[in-house]
Amino acid sequence: MVTEAPPFWWTKPDWRAYALWPVSRLYGLIAGWRMRKGRRAEVPVPVICVGNFTVGGAGKTPTAIALARAAKARGLRPGFLSRGYGGSLDVTTVVDLSHHRARAVGDEPLLLAREALTVISRKRVKGARKLVEEGADIIIMDDGFQSARLAFDYALLVIDTRRGIGNGHLVPGGPLRAPLAEQMRQASALLAIGDGDAADRLIRQAARAGKAVHPATLVTVGAEDLKDEVVMAWSGIADNEKFHRTVNETGAHLSVSRSFPDHHYLTDDEVAEILDHAEGLGYQLVTTAKDSVRLAGGHGRSEELRKKSRVIEVEIRFDDPKGPDAIIDAAIANARRRKLQRLAKK
Repeated sequence: MVTEAPPFWWTKPDWRAYALWPVSRLYGLIAGWRMRKGRRAEVPVPVICVGNFTVGGAGKTPTAIALARAAKARGLRPGFLSRGYGGSLDVTTVVDLSHHRARAVGDEPLLLAREALTVISRKRVKGARKLVEEGADIIIMDDGFQSARLAFDYALLVIDTRRGIGNGHLVPGGPLRAPLAEQMRQASALLAIGDGDAADRLIRQAARAGKAVHPATLVTVGAEDLKDEVVMAWSGIADNEKFHRTVNETGAHLSVSRSFPDHHYLTDDEVAEILDHAEGLGYQLVTTAKDSVRLAGGHGRSEELRKKSRVIEVEIRFDDPKGPDAIIDAAIANARRRKLQRLAKK
């Protein structure tokens, strides 16, 4: 997986994108074939896949959390399925907040486990079956749309309306994970986050294809007291610039920032540099929830940095409050239809 997307992916196609086109085409042929022909295993509960068209962060994890909260409000027991990227464990594991650290299970699964039952597995089918064994009655996959391993009943593709799909080229010449036409064909709906216009063409294409489009906003939670405070931000996520915008939207004055690749574990020297720089300037440190959980149980001054860094929590809010329920209803109906079709074939 690419953790730090080249900047040229997010600009108008240039000579680099075109020079890589032959490799991108080969990549696209393989990825598209896998999506079309992959043999997907089934589980006996509804499966919602939260994915995106491109490499990099678009808001999948907070979207998955929003759906889980809606499911719990209805009396369901959702279970999150994650590959556990960034963690060292290669066996199917139920995430335990009192025991596991990010280096073992990955940072995003720890955030998910704060909300609901979470299983990590390199093999998604095994992970889904484990969730069913643990009592989940609806599964929410965080990523995995292009993997073609597990049958899902609803695929919600998240898109950042400021970034869109970048230059529109496939990896490695651009950020697309698979041919756009094939991804759109298998998508159930789009979740368009933000007020940008970079995704307008894609949204129109989805509407023409009869796909639902859910507008949504990424909002900060409990950061009102940061207004007018001078801060130093540090983060290691797929889109650090998005975090910087989030900081500014709290009303804080972002004076200094340190950016690292997605899922990056800070070295002792990096931890010390951030702490010493902020202390010398007298600035409040701010970071993301993902970065904070990676520090827990760390060595050196990691715990000091974790305690001194104010976490800016974010949530996804659908413009239509009934949007999450509509998605859950559709997934349940599709799962019921899938079961009936399987029975009819016997």
